[in-house]
Amino acid sequence: MATATVNDRTATKAAPAAAANPGAIADPAPLGLAAFAMTTFVLSIFNSHIVKAAGLDSVVLPLALFYGGTAQLLAGLWEFKRNNTFGALAFVSYGSFWLAFASYAKFVAPTLPAATAHEATGIFLLAWAIFTVYMIVAALRTNAVILAVFVLLAITFILLAFGNLGNHSGIIHAGGYFGFLTAIAAWYGSMAVVTNTTWGRPVLPVWPLAK
Repeated sequence: MATATVNDRTATKAAPAAAANPGAIADPAPLGLAAFAMTTFVLSIFNSHIVKAAGLDSVVLPLALFYGGTAQLLAGLWEFKRNNTFGALAFVSYGSFWLAFASYAKFVAPTLPAATAHEATGIFLLAWAIFTVYMIVAALRTNAVILAVFVLLAITFILLAFGNLGNHSGIIHAGGYFGFLTAIAAWYGSMAVVTNTTWGRPVLPVWPLAK
């Protein structure tokens, strides 16, 4: 999802330098952020009710399984290799979230009683809201972009959780719009790291918070 290595120092690692060290592992943050952003963006289209056509929300499941889930999980495992605890925990956790979400939506939710299924969804999302809130504390030592992703994501999860628990469609729709903002922030973070690394200098700022 996010990584503490996303800062202006990343921009000094030019592509030729990486080529000169074939044993080095490329920064997996742009992949993890992009995977999270795209899947969140598509799901938010339906949570916000911008698109209301029944059945179309199933397009989220392949993205959740292969991009938001698998690609982000792999990014997290590479962060372990790079000794980045924050990035590893975030990417592996949110990659697992998307895999769990795809399984829940496909296999579990259809079997739940229609009158109370929304409560199960709310509990599922509330647990992720709690995790996201405490990750904000660690994100305070990364950069402003990553901090924004986590703050917006926490708001998104909280709105979706309580919207589902109370079966309030308006709150769920608001969560969808905050999901859009989360996706935009994550996409910007991905774009900043890959652009700065490829250009070999800071092009897009991320505003580091740690001295």
